[in-house]
Amino acid sequence: MKNIFLISLITLFSTYSFANKNDHTALATHPYWLKLGHYRQATLSTWKSEVDSPDFFLSPTGKTNPNDELNATIAALSGRHLTAEKTQLQRCKYPARYTWLKANIKNDWPALNCPQLKHWQKIINPKGITLVFPTAFMNSPSSMFGHTLLRIDAKDQTRSKELIAFAVNFAAEPDGSDNAVMFAVKGLIGRYPGKFSLMPYYKKVREYNDLESRDIWEYKLNLSEQQVERVLLHLWELQTATFDYFFMDENCSYQLLALLQLARDDLDLTSAFTAQAIPSDTVAALRDNDLLQSPNYRPAFGTKLFNYSEQLTDQQLKDARKLMQGELLNTEHYSDEQRVAILEMAYEWLNFEFYDKGLNREEIAPRLTKLLLMRSKYQIPSPLKKPKRPIASPEQGHGSSRATLARSHYENSRDMSHFSYRLSYHDLLDNSAGFIPGAQISFLDIEGTINDDGNTQLEHFYLLNAMSLAPDNRIFDSWSWNSRMGYDRQPGINKRQGRWFTQNGYGKSFGNPNTLHSYLLGQFELSAGDITEKLTLGVGTEAGVIWQVSNDHKLALTGNMLWLADSDVDKHSELSLKWNWSLSRNLSLRTQLQSQRWYNRDSSVKFAIQYYF
Repeated sequence: MKNIFLISLITLFSTYSFANKNDHTALATHPYWLKLGHYRQATLSTWKSEVDSPDFFLSPTGKTNPNDELNATIAALSGRHLTAEKTQLQRCKYPARYTWLKANIKNDWPALNCPQLKHWQKIINPKGITLVFPTAFMNSPSSMFGHTLLRIDAKDQTRSKELIAFAVNFAAEPDGSDNAVMFAVKGLIGRYPGKFSLMPYYKKVREYNDLESRDIWEYKLNLSEQQVERVLLHLWELQTATFDYFFMDENCSYQLLALLQLARDDLDLTSAFTAQAIPSDTVAALRDNDLLQSPNYRPAFGTKLFNYSEQLTDQQLKDARKLMQGELLNTEHYSDEQRVAILEMAYEWLNFEFYDKGLNREEIAPRLTKLLLMRSKYQIPSPLKKPKRPIASPEQGHGSSRATLARSHYENSRDMSHFSYRLSYHDLLDNSAGFIPGAQISFLDIEGTINDDGNTQLEHFYLLNAMSLAPDNRIFDSWSWNSRMGYDRQPGINKRQGRWFTQNGYGKSFGNPNTLHSYLLGQFELSAGDITEKLTLGVGTEAGVIWQVSNDHKLALTGNMLWLADSDVDKHSELSLKWNWSLSRNLSLRTQLQSQRWYNRDSSVKFAIQYYF
């Protein structure tokens, strides 16, 4: 009787095991398998892959069905219906899938043997990965929030060899015929394909650090060599994969997180990013998962040049300029240390202009060589100090989204309570730690109000409110600009009335964005809505002064006046005084005194509490 029971138990167990081995339904929703297929839960279906190229999938329904894709993958990698040669090709096309499935359900599969993959790994010689963050570039819609890429650190790499390492970049592939407006629109709605690429790191440093003068932050990641290998095996699988590129969410930073989370089975870096993926927020996600080491700061070419110029007098800069033009240096009144400083400044300045302005190499190269020869005659170290590291790296700044609760008192209207939300990212009065001084990008900022009579209305909706206030100085002739578009309310005849508008300005800024700076812009505006009744053109000026009183306090006095064409009133204007007090990284108080004039004048005072997340 015992033998019969034992035989029955063994039979039952064997049957269950066989069924379990062939039923991979549970494995199809394993977090790692979903990450390998870039699956996310969709609105109208259970799952949908963010990969948009059909040849990435082995099943015809693989984009929306991870179970079908898993079964098709197991069949292809097992060689069940393929020749040995085709099976080998599939295994080498999907090495990350193969190694993970072999470890989980197919221990009898042979070891992966892919000569091309091995050669690729030998060239890269990977040991670690560094996340690279070039700061924002205000002249490109896709880089206004910054950018991220990866550097693959080799086993024999030293600090001096970092530039010859390989970089992993994810970027949109735009149509070369598109203008800037079309580029921005298509990028917002995902009409460009995005792809991963591998290239020498020095090319990206030259592009971001030198040509675009963007400071770079480099964060070594806490990953073992085995975890780095898992990431790179999946990168190999993505060689031909394309993704619809969206500036706000499925962008470079988001896709790099999707790649990096393949390092561990339990690592989830992307699920929190449902509406937007601002680069600084993605860096913070890595920090929150204990993956970041203390960053290295690589100042931009322009940052270094400006820092050097601040250490020289006006006359010394004039002499450096003469040296750049091939003239001789009058050394009578200078010490050796001062001569060296002038020579180094002349070399760096000329080298910067060579790349920035695209000067003729045949003309400039001999001058650079001459300056180096002159410098070599002085056997003393450089007297020029390197730029100071900023007080905060990008991930230490405030959260990119903001919610605001406010109360206001109007001279000619009922008192109001305000509720507002800004999707992203930073304005001139927000705490500057971790952000570019003098730069503002507010995107999708909406505010509703309810007055003391219980009436509700939309107070403003700003699709975009951007400013770049790069000040003039002794070496850079910089231009400043702003661009605004959206909806707001202005003082009408009997009440505040709404209008849709677009506003653009161009001009100059002066001073230091880290302390006290001012700006003056010529302004162009188009308005339409209740307050104008027809499309109205406005031309005028905008000016302002912004004072960084301390790390936690900022004051701003701003105003504009625009003369209106074909309108019942000649002009409209606005004057405001604002004070922002940062209580902590993600909490601030803001007070505003404002006077607006259109058909009537309306003054107000507003007190707000702001939370960043």
